[in-house]
Amino acid sequence: MRFSLPRQQLLSALQLVSGAVERRQTLPVLANVLLVVTDGQLRLTATDLEVELVSQLALEGAVEPGEITVPARKFLDICRSLPDSADVSVQLDEGKLLIRSGRSRFSLSTLPASEFPNIEEGPDNLEFNLPQGVLKSIIDHTHFAMAQQDVRYYLNGMLVEAGQGRICAVATDGHRLALCPAEVDLPFSDKTQVIVPRKGILELGRLLEASEKPIRLSLGANHVHASTESFSFTSKLVDGRFPDYDRVLPRGGDKFLDLPRESLRESLQRAAILCNEKFRGVRLNLSAGLLRIQSNNPEQEEAEIEMEMDYQGVNLEIGFNVGYLLDVLNTMKSETVRLTFADANSSVLMEEIGGSKALYVVMPMRL
Repeated sequence: MRFSLPRQQLLSALQLVSGAVERRQTLPVLANVLLVVTDGQLRLTATDLEVELVSQLALEGAVEPGEITVPARKFLDICRSLPDSADVSVQLDEGKLLIRSGRSRFSLSTLPASEFPNIEEGPDNLEFNLPQGVLKSIIDHTHFAMAQQDVRYYLNGMLVEAGQGRICAVATDGHRLALCPAEVDLPFSDKTQVIVPRKGILELGRLLEASEKPIRLSLGANHVHASTESFSFTSKLVDGRFPDYDRVLPRGGDKFLDLPRESLRESLQRAAILCNEKFRGVRLNLSAGLLRIQSNNPEQEEAEIEMEMDYQGVNLEIGFNVGYLLDVLNTMKSETVRLTFADANSSVLMEEIGGSKALYVVMPMRL
């Protein structure tokens, strides 16, 4: 195997696939990236048996086909260390990968390509195209609400629902829920739901561009596949039943607050300084024309921040985890946010005014 190409092209491709490399692998080959040279192209593949990333590069000049796996982290660090304008020459020689650039020489250990595993995809049930920016937007608006290592394994990922002219992303950890729909042209009408694992969602969100460039999504019984001109992404699916998010959305809220997002965010950050470090609780007091945000901690320290607002409803006192509220406000982009309350025991519904159609639900807490 032999090929040469500019350092920046090789570095970009390695950075793209490196997110799938398993850090704490049980199989040594999972720490490697698979290099395949064939038909004038270099294909790089990395996987952790759950997520697989593939990048392709066109090669010019003298090329010898072949395939091998090399340590991904070391190969990436070598490319990073080289000058920006360098050209990189790669050659397989007696079981070692020789890397040359200028007056630098490196020799990397290898493992046979035959040891590198493939994700068994199975047949695709549905395929459709949509703009990358649409998929990136719904992931960016919701991914923070995914659970981490929850025993309810189906929460450790994101529900992706497609059908009836829209695609929707939903994430929840049982304490808060984020939902973001987007209208797209679909070649089918029936709703299809899949649960993509947390790592797959974070990697896909990292790869996507906020542009109109198309991406092809394929949904199968046990995998999701996404492909563009520059990369191919495959992830296994979580086998489970996601909660009925429609039942979680609060109904009948009759107390509405329209507030400047940035002012509310800064006020909550101030109150968070003196809240209980373990429970992170803040108390919101609504009264005519005034929102009072209060917090305290076991050291008897207290914070109270007041915000003027256009509210003439009945008084309400309700507690929340301040971190959950801040996560939502940090994700939103609009200047104004609407909070809809029902009573002290019901979740708050948060949404942007003049922004995305995303909806956020945060459960209250007793303080």
